Amino acid sequence: MGHVISIVNMKGGVGKTTVTVNLATCLAKDRAMRVLIVDLDTQINATLSLMPPLNFAQLRKEKRTLKQLVNQTIQPNPQSHFSIHDIIQRNICNVNGLDLLPGNIELYNDFLLAVLLYSKTNSSQQDFERNWNSLENSLIRTILQPVISSYDWIFLDFPPGDNLLTRSGLIASHFYLIPTKPEPLSVVGMGILEGHIKKLKHYDRTKIELFGIVFSSLGHATRMATKIKNRVSADFGEDKIFTTEIPTNVAVAKAVDQFQPVVLTEPTSTGARAFTELTREFVQRFSKAVGASPFKNS
Repeated sequence: MGHVISIVNMKGGVGKTTVTVNLATCLAKDRAMRVLIVDLDTQINATLSLMPPLNFAQLRKEKRTLKQLVNQTIQPNPQSHFSIHDIIQRNICNVNGLDLLPGNIELYNDFLLAVLLYSKTNSSQQDFERNWNSLENSLIRTILQPVISSYDWIFLDFPPGDNLLTRSGLIASHFYLIPTKPEPLSVVGMGILEGHIKKLKHYDRTKIELFGIVFSSLGHATRMATKIKNRVSADFGEDKIFTTEIPTNVAVAKAVDQFQPVVLTEPTSTGARAFTELTREFVQRFSKAVGASPFKNS
């Protein structure tokens, strides 16, 4: 059974997608793991970090994105014969074991999901709320169920903010990893996230556990950054802070324009080396957490 991990922060621009695609690529390329990336963000940054826009446009035209799976789960069509196996893009970027479930710029927001739920029931408000909670609990789990045993890791790349897909992804996850920057707004995003997870746990809707916190550097040391790091360490525990930090690096930005992770485009760059080290620490931490490492070549 694979482990599902949410890469999440309620604040945007903190490096969630960059961490997702590079960490997943390193696990597949260097550790011989089977890894699936699921793009839950309507900005489709993870998708476009792994394939050119023309390729995505073709998949969208062929209706081979996450949107179709969401729609099929909410409104099952007995005449439809496609499944998640038809939509997953295998060995993306020519990396064996690295697969992608593409996102969609037209992925449902909460309003459209509410309309869909209302359209399939003529029930009361109370019944609608029950159906809504049931959908939150089951949507992402149902989508992933046919393939979860095929992977060592499934990485969920989230949009900033809170919506049904985010909550459903958190409920479906075993762990969550928080990328952040040592700046006030990023830490506020972490606090909001912790509040949402605490609420989900209070109602026994998830057993998700914090895997760790990864800092991206601001490119220069400041007194404020040091103060924020110390505060985060005090709040979450020093053992939850990854020692590896992701530096500001031109190669990482350039890789985005090549629609590939920096660990493939410039593997000797400072940024790529940081992700290689992050992967090593990720493996170590997981091995320590479970008592035995499932990783090959570790």
